[in-house]
Amino acid sequence: MGKIVEASDVDFDMVTSSDEWVLVDFWAPWCGPCRMIAPVLEEIAGEREITIAKVNTDVNQISPGRYGVRGIPNLILFHNGEAVDRMTGAMPKPGMDDWLNRHMT
Repeated sequence: MGKIVEASDVDFDMVTSSDEWVLVDFWAPWCGPCRMIAPVLEEIAGEREITIAKVNTDVNQISPGRYGVRGIPNLILFHNGEAVDRMTGAMPKPGMDDWLNRHMT
């Protein structure tokens, strides 16, 4: 159904406007909560028509700065290239599904 892609500062705008729904995951390899939600995001990509765009904040610092990302994991949901909502911190799958359903249904 959906897909997971790596995004960078160079292609961020193209990735976030490439599909109807894009969920950007600002993360870093050393971040424990980021690693905890990675399997949840994989499940969501398998269940929904959504692109999960992973942005490693250790090597991409412009995009997080543009969106005021101060803590990770930080998820920003885009619809047709526009940011519609954001969530900071780890959340179990039922909570993440509820959050996405508020916007995607």
